[in-house]
Amino acid sequence: MSIFELLLTEIDHSRSSTEPMYVQLAKAISSAINSGRVRPGERLPPHRELASRLNVNITTITRTMSMLQEANLVDTRPGRGTVVCTPPPDLRLRGAQFQPASTTIAGLIDLSINRPATDAYNHVLASILPELPSDPRFSSMKDYHLSEGPVWAREAAASWLRSMGVSASAPQIVICEGAQHGLSLVLRAITKPGETILADEVTYQGISSLCRTLGLNIVGVGSDARGMLPSALEQACAEHSARLVFIVSSIHCPTAVTLDEERGDELLKIIRKHDLLLLEDDVYRPISDEAQRPLVCRYPEHTIYVSSMSKCIAPGLRIGFILTPPSLIVDIIDSIRVNCWSISPLSALIATCLIESGRARDLVIVQREELRARQALLRTHLTGLKFNSSATAPHAWLQLPDHWSGEAFCQACLDNGIIILPGSAFSLSHEREPNAVRINLSAAPSREKLEHALGVIARLIRQTPTSAPND
Repeated sequence: MSIFELLLTEIDHSRSSTEPMYVQLAKAISSAINSGRVRPGERLPPHRELASRLNVNITTITRTMSMLQEANLVDTRPGRGTVVCTPPPDLRLRGAQFQPASTTIAGLIDLSINRPATDAYNHVLASILPELPSDPRFSSMKDYHLSEGPVWAREAAASWLRSMGVSASAPQIVICEGAQHGLSLVLRAITKPGETILADEVTYQGISSLCRTLGLNIVGVGSDARGMLPSALEQACAEHSARLVFIVSSIHCPTAVTLDEERGDELLKIIRKHDLLLLEDDVYRPISDEAQRPLVCRYPEHTIYVSSMSKCIAPGLRIGFILTPPSLIVDIIDSIRVNCWSISPLSALIATCLIESGRARDLVIVQREELRARQALLRTHLTGLKFNSSATAPHAWLQLPDHWSGEAFCQACLDNGIIILPGSAFSLSHEREPNAVRINLSAAPSREKLEHALGVIARLIRQTPTSAPND
C-alpha cells in the first residue's frame, strides 16, 4: 500500500461530522504517524493532490498541515514538500516505530527491545580483553581483512553453527555485523528493485523496513498457531512472481512461534515446487528449547541462513553469520565489500575467543536460565489471558480483548510507565492488523522490574480504556 492509499484509508476511518474537516484530517494523519505506519523521513503527497483526492479545498489541506507542523509531526518547506519529522523522545515513545535501543528515561520500564536478559557478557568481556594482546591473531587487528571475514573467524562461526545443529563449513560463511546487516547484504546481493518477497503477514520489523528502502515488494502470507500456512503460501506463490520467502524458524518475532518439523516440511515442499530461494532468519536458535531441525539442513542448495550472537550473547558485539549456498557466496561477498569493505576484526576476534574457549556456550546457558525464571513470572501474572511464548523465549505475544486496540493499550501502558509494542508495528497489512502486543521479557533490567511491569499489564488488560487510571 502506497503512502497515499494509507493516508486515504486512515482518513476514511477517522472522519466524523462534528469536527472541522481540517481537524479530522490532522487527527487521521497524526494517527498514521504515531502508529508507525507513516515513518520519519517519508514525504507526504503534495497539498493539491491531497485536496483533489479528498474533494476539499487547498485551504483545508494548508490548515491541516499547519496543525501537524505545530505538533512537530511534519516539516513543510518550499521546494521540499512535506516530510514526516523524527519526533522527540517523549513523542516517539507513543508510536509503534522500531527503536534499536531501550529508552533510559527515568520512571519508564522499556519492554520494547529484544536483548539478553543479563549483564553476564560484560563480565566475560572484561576478562577477555586483557588476554587479547597475547593472542597470535591480535597483530592483524590493524590490517584490512577479507570481506567475508578472517579465515579463523569463519572457522569459529562454522563450529558455533554446527553446535546448534546447523551443517556448516567455513568457506560457506560470511561474517557480518549482526543479523540485520546480514539480511541487508543478502537482499542487496540477490534481489532487484520491484521484485517480490514473501513473508509472514505479521513479521519482524527489520525485513519490511529493508524491503521498503530497497524498492522490494513484500507480500504477507497468512499464518496460524504453528506458523506460516502452507495453503496461504501456495496461494501467494500463485498470485505473485516471488523471488524468495523470508521465514523466522525459531521463536518467531513477534509471535514466538517455532516451526515444528511437519509444518517446516510442508512449507519446503511448496518452496521447492515454485523454485524459490529461502531466507531463513534463525537468531533465537541458541536460546530455544523447542527448535526443530533448521530449514537450511533440509533445503541447503537454495537457502540463505542468517544468525547472530546478538540475542544469545550481546547485541553490542555486532557479530552475525550468513551461511550461503556456494552459488551465491560471491555475490554476497561483493555486497559486503561495497557496503563496508569488511567487518571489524576486533569484534571477530572477541567472538572467536568466546567460541573457542567455551565461554559463548556458558553465556547462552546463563541467558536461558534467566529466561526460564522470567517466563515463570509471565505465567504467574498473565494467568487466564491468551498469549503465546515458550520456556526460554525472550518475548511473548499477548492477545488483547475486544475492548482494547493495540495502540490504545500500549498508550495506557505508557501512561503507567511501561513501554510495549502493538501488533500494528509488525503487520504487513493495514487492513488485517493483529489485536495483540509484544512484551519483551528479556528487556527488563531486573526480575523485580519485570514483575512490576507484568502486574501493570495484567491489571490494565482486565479494565476498559475509560477505566484505566494511571498509577
